Amino acid sequence: MILHSSLVSAFNFNPNNRSTSSQSPHAKPKTSLKFTLRQEQRSSNSFPTREESNGRLRESNMPEWLCAPGLCSCRRRRFIQTIGTNFSPIPPSDASPSRPDPTAMVNSIRPPRPDWYEELYAFLLATSTQSYEAEVAGYKSQLLTNLKGKAETVLEIGIGTGPNLKYYASDNDVRVFGIDPNIKMEKYARAAALNAGLPPENFEFMRAVAEALPVSDASIDAVVGTLVLCSVKDVNMTLKEVMRVLKPGGIYLFMEHVAAKDGTIRRFVQDVLDPLQQKFLDGCHLTRNTGKLITEAGFSEVDINMASLPNVYFITPHVYGIACK
Repeated sequence: MILHSSLVSAFNFNPNNRSTSSQSPHAKPKTSLKFTLRQEQRSSNSFPTREESNGRLRESNMPEWLCAPGLCSCRRRRFIQTIGTNFSPIPPSDASPSRPDPTAMVNSIRPPRPDWYEELYAFLLATSTQSYEAEVAGYKSQLLTNLKGKAETVLEIGIGTGPNLKYYASDNDVRVFGIDPNIKMEKYARAAALNAGLPPENFEFMRAVAEALPVSDASIDAVVGTLVLCSVKDVNMTLKEVMRVLKPGGIYLFMEHVAAKDGTIRRFVQDVLDPLQQKFLDGCHLTRNTGKLITEAGFSEVDINMASLPNVYFITPHVYGIACK
């Protein structure tokens, strides 16, 4: 199903999408973004109705910027008011003695492939994903456009050819750091940034892996990642890095394809194809339970939703949402 901008917000797209929220038992008070998500427990076969989803948003302290204008009845303080306006963008830093050197890590975790391979993979990613991007456009729009004017420093892990930039990077005041291990992605990402309206001086592409981000601690307002945790070598290490670079109260916005339900034909097909997928699609895994890993990563709050994209059979199940440091 292709979603359109006239539909309800990313956290209430479809009454058949399952939405759950979790809060870490060790959550620390936040100094910036302040909202509390109501914990909700459902069986795997129980889904919220449209009315229940609207009620969940009204009863939460979810900031207004997470709701689509005119479509949500909650009235919360805007994100820009809750986190303040005195941002001081912090540039990428060199590795400190207390953590691994990012350059050494990228060469260890993902050594450079032959130029022809890197170039071919970047070209295919730039030219053959239009149908997928059309199918997820509604989700991405509702999730990412709310960053406009609300965050001054955004780091996107696995930026690839930059398909997400058009949703959040048209603001002259935002500074975007794009992380990708494939240096051949840079020209496509820079072109996407220009097309989005981002000044060239506000975009920086860095060859790195998500397991060792070349960015200072607590320096980023928001981290964006879509279809990246499927291909990183260590998901838990990546999520720890996301939390390290986020400012207190900073947010992580994500959308990932995940393993199908055990015992289904789709899961059987995923299990069969997974080794080939990893070998020929740059390490992409079909059977990761990414949603569970995100909820257990130590974020203070996580709002995670399920989506089904029937036109991409092998990766139909997706999770998307927001996690707060």
